[in-house]
Amino acid sequence: MQRPPGKRNFGGNPEPPIDEAAARRLRKLARFALGWCFFILLRLFHLQILSHNEYVRLAQNQQEKVMEVHAPRGSILDRNDEALAMSTTLKSVVANPQHMPDLPLTAEVLARVLNLDEKELLERLRAYASSGKGFMWIKHRISTEEAERVAMLKLSGVEFRDETVRTYPKGMLAAHILGGVDSEERGNGGIELGLQEELEGIPGTVRMMKDVTNRGYESIVESKPQPGKDITLTIDERIQYVAERELRKAMGTCRCKTGSVVVMNPRNGDILAMTSYPTFDPNEAPSNRDDMAARLNLAIAAPFEPGSVFKVVTLSAALETTRLGPESPINCMGGVMNLYGRVIHDSHAGLGVIPMREVLSHSSNIGAIQIGMQVGVKNLYDYITRFGFGKRVGIPLPAESPGQVFEPRKWGKTSIGSVPMGHEITVTTLQLAQACSAVANNGLLVKPRIVLRRQRPGDPVEIEPVAPALRVISALNAAKMRDMMHGVVLPGGTGTRAQIPGYTVAGKTGSAQVYDFQAKTYTHKYNASFMGMAPMSDPRIVVAVTMNGSPDWGGTVAAPVFREVAAVALRILDVPKDRIDDVQIAKGLPAVTASEDDNDAASAPLSPIPEGAEADAAAAPVAAAQLQMASFPGDGPRVPNLLGKTMRDVLNETVPAGIAVDARGSGLARAQNPPPGALLRPGEHVVVEFRR
Repeated sequence: MQRPPGKRNFGGNPEPPIDEAAARRLRKLARFALGWCFFILLRLFHLQILSHNEYVRLAQNQQEKVMEVHAPRGSILDRNDEALAMSTTLKSVVANPQHMPDLPLTAEVLARVLNLDEKELLERLRAYASSGKGFMWIKHRISTEEAERVAMLKLSGVEFRDETVRTYPKGMLAAHILGGVDSEERGNGGIELGLQEELEGIPGTVRMMKDVTNRGYESIVESKPQPGKDITLTIDERIQYVAERELRKAMGTCRCKTGSVVVMNPRNGDILAMTSYPTFDPNEAPSNRDDMAARLNLAIAAPFEPGSVFKVVTLSAALETTRLGPESPINCMGGVMNLYGRVIHDSHAGLGVIPMREVLSHSSNIGAIQIGMQVGVKNLYDYITRFGFGKRVGIPLPAESPGQVFEPRKWGKTSIGSVPMGHEITVTTLQLAQACSAVANNGLLVKPRIVLRRQRPGDPVEIEPVAPALRVISALNAAKMRDMMHGVVLPGGTGTRAQIPGYTVAGKTGSAQVYDFQAKTYTHKYNASFMGMAPMSDPRIVVAVTMNGSPDWGGTVAAPVFREVAAVALRILDVPKDRIDDVQIAKGLPAVTASEDDNDAASAPLSPIPEGAEADAAAAPVAAAQLQMASFPGDGPRVPNLLGKTMRDVLNETVPAGIAVDARGSGLARAQNPPPGALLRPGEHVVVEFRR
């Protein structure tokens, strides 16, 4: 095809004819090139605009590495700032097999210095090198000497990393309170687990720039690690040590399986000591099932039938809801009682009509039942819950048990004969200490606390608040209960071995028979316990002791533990003595003169989960008006007039007459109780207040 004639080029010469096929190909090529350019523009738009952030992230992953910086774990201290748990930084050895020119030589040297298996180390290095991995742990947390020797070698591809290890410098001391940590330094028991989030802190991050050979050349700290909070406990390590020592000694003597002790300040709820037996060393990982069982904090996690210590709750409820008082006559029926076909025996026969205070001091089961029947099921249940039983105390320790308190609708027909003396109910040692503290604190129940304060380094101190106290019984009735509990430790009571030279003591023994769930009967082993306070005039400490599976009674095995622990605690706390006359405290502590306690072994065994109709509180009322009071003989000593005399003159006059005096204050005698001329009952003290 030729060009149409008449067309000329720029030189005036005619243009050659155009090949139409070539023109079409040229136009197609132009359109393709234009489309290709448009596609490239679209792709660039997608890469640079739409997917910019994604490709920046991918590039950063290749060029940068974000590393987490471990936050130091907070320390755990006692109330005097003695370290109980702390984290120590140690060196760990890491390697990059890609940068090791001679793997066999490196493996040989490292194995000798770090006491490793050379063959196994070489195999691991070769495996990492062949897989292209550039990071490998050689040995965690090496000693300072090992770190110095590795550093001197200056091996290519070998570096150090800082790691922390949790240590417990006091060994087994307070092990059940502290708990422990796992291999990743996370809490697995005790405070370590209960306050894990506060102790572990907040990790920081560091961004590391890498070159083409994967070696870092620059680092940027993106966020600094925030150390964990230091936790200060209410525990006093000195009292804790004594509590653990005395419990361990007693467990060996009485051949008990388990036991626990709680020491508490009744005014603010501070737990000064809490220990369980058997114990463990938190520095060592458990190796078998027995080691795991030993880590259970029995003081809060192992409820048991309390036995006669629970009579304190029964009598407190009686003071609040009935007309009964410390001197009210209670018919103990000669030591035998038939309750709806169930025959109940006191462990000591022959008790007739005695004052309510002697029901407590002699630990009469039948007397407690008679009192409980006057209180009634509803009122008794109400005061059991008021004293804190049946619910968790709420301290930050894992596995706390609420115990077991059945609602009245679940009580059996004879439950009114079991609950008042501490059966068909389970409690923990900490709950006993809390209940005893209510009596010691003028009827106010304080919530126990084990954390005193918290502080993250550089931040203000966070003081743990004291929970508001709840009124359980009146201050007057609390004073009456302390006076009756004081009779328990006097001659004739079941807790004479709890007496402390120089201090007045109030307490209660307990010996609940252990129930065999397989045989469905009570055994001849006891949950032997004692809870008490000192000094009685102004209680500063409460101590609750429990020894499970004891062949002896609480007054025999648990009361001496109370005595030793409380005596040292009072001295450590610098509590002034309130008892000048120690004539009543023999140099060799008196043996228990009253047979103990709440053991109704001869009665028909009860199911621990009662069934049947609700017991009627009025089914067997005690007609107090018809009872004849068992009065004491009238030939006891008369109280002399001690007013205006010095302490020496008072002692010179009372000691020869065999009169025990509780002296308070200093100076001249300004008040006394009982008044001059009153007949002194057996075991009763004369309280004399001295003022300057």
